[in-house]
Amino acid sequence: MELLQRHVQMLKAIRDNEPIGIIRLSELLNHPQHKVRYSLRILEQEGLIQPSPEGAITTEKFGPFMEHLVIFLDEMGDTVKELRDQLS
Repeated sequence: MELLQRHVQMLKAIRDNEPIGIIRLSELLNHPQHKVRYSLRILEQEGLIQPSPEGAITTEKFGPFMEHLVIFLDEMGDTVKELRDQLS
């Protein structure tokens, strides 16, 4: 969950500040540069961001991914609630 949280924070920061580089992301999010690099690599592999000469920018996949993530997290919350109710 912590990794997903960092990736989402990074995606939102990139969208709000694009183009943005590693050092600025690290300062903005208060994450070490090596963790920022790792997240950028994963997000690029997923096609959610792409490098540019000025820094990272989001791709057209950003919006649909975030919409899907909201639905997924809602479903996960429902599942957690059901599991919690079963324990009672």
